[in-house]
Amino acid sequence: MVEVKTQGDTIICTLEGVLSGTTPLNIPGVLHNKKIQLLGSNIESWNTDFVVILFDALKHFPKENISYSQLPQGMEQLLRLAFQTPHQEKETPHAKLPFLERVGDIGIRFSHCVKKGCTFIHECLVSWARQLAGKAVYRSKDFWMILADCGPKSILIVSLISFMVGLILAFVGAIQLKTFGAQIYVASLVTIGMTRIMGAIMTGVIMAGRTGASYAATIGTMQVNEELDALQTMGISRTDFLVLPRMNALLLSMPILILLADFMGILGGCFVCVLFWDIPLAEYIKYTTNSFYLNNFLVGVFHGVVFGLIIALCGCYFGVHCGRNADSVGAATTKAVVYSIVWMIVMTGLLTMACQRLGV
Repeated sequence: MVEVKTQGDTIICTLEGVLSGTTPLNIPGVLHNKKIQLLGSNIESWNTDFVVILFDALKHFPKENISYSQLPQGMEQLLRLAFQTPHQEKETPHAKLPFLERVGDIGIRFSHCVKKGCTFIHECLVSWARQLAGKAVYRSKDFWMILADCGPKSILIVSLISFMVGLILAFVGAIQLKTFGAQIYVASLVTIGMTRIMGAIMTGVIMAGRTGASYAATIGTMQVNEELDALQTMGISRTDFLVLPRMNALLLSMPILILLADFMGILGGCFVCVLFWDIPLAEYIKYTTNSFYLNNFLVGVFHGVVFGLIIALCGCYFGVHCGRNADSVGAATTKAVVYSIVWMIVMTGLLTMACQRLGV
């Protein structure tokens, strides 16, 4: 039983007898500015259902206005624990904004994203300038560890995927060229395709999913653990210490990986031509050599360098601007991969048009 009475500015709730989830309560919630005194008197038994009901009736009162007297120890501890976190009313859904306001809001958020991205790129350029001046602060062993991760440890997956891409190009090209009796030119098709663009694109996609995601997850976890704040407190530039070695490592490893991808793609084409289309190995090597142009190879390497820069920037950007919880790390990792691939495709189109205009 609960007996409620008012003395001045204090509401005295006397709890006695058997207290359960069916015990009626009549506490005036509109008087939330008054003080509440919970007084125990001959309590025979109680359960947590009653505590939940009592908390629901008192949740609008400030915890400073609630006092406890002669309550069972367990009940008092549960109530004190429940009132540690202030009650928050559920937010009412916002009314739908008019069309022009929604467009304006999207434009403002887009401008903020562009500003953040440009600021980050500017910080990276400044960090590179400090490195050239010998003033950048980062540990050399971090650079070598990152280089080993995005270089030698990527050889197997890059080799396998590039071999399969060359194999697929040879199969598709041979089926079409067979109608003209020109299967021998499959070697030229695979060589030009792999060295000019396909080797760079496949290497970029692989590194975006492997290394770009790793950059975002690593730096994002450091953000969650407040390690980036610690670096700032110590006066160490996070761009120098975290972003710069990752960009340098990826820019250094991408040309080598692209060279490997080109070779494995040509090898995959050779595998198909020699074993499935009965093209002599000497003929395949001859047409491959005749179709290998230095400008095609350099164009592919340049694409790879640009892709490496995009992957490093996207991975580090979303890691640095990650939230403070585990879900934010997952979102940052996903965004790093998606944005890297999107920007690589965009840059591929732009560079292809530029090369076409320049006659390269």
